[in-house]
Amino acid sequence: MSRGRSSISKAQSYKEIGEFWDVHDLADYWEQTCPADFEVEIQREATYYPLDAVLADRVRAVARRRGISPETLLNLWVQERLQQEDAFSATR
Repeated sequence: MSRGRSSISKAQSYKEIGEFWDVHDLADYWEQTCPADFEVEIQREATYYPLDAVLADRVRAVARRRGISPETLLNLWVQERLQQEDAFSATR
């Protein structure tokens, strides 16, 4: 934690800050806040690949049963397959 920064929670650690906000509502402290300027650098990039409509329907159905998004399911499956491919390539 940075020294010299004020904190509504008066906490001494990030854990204490989290515990404070777990039981308090920012709306109750809004007048004690001030604007902050910051930049966010998003390094994740999405690449889209066409998928046959029938396959897309099946993926959505499996994802729904597992309680995850189709994007997450596809990322998990591709990651698993690439790990298998790497293991296969390493044995040759």
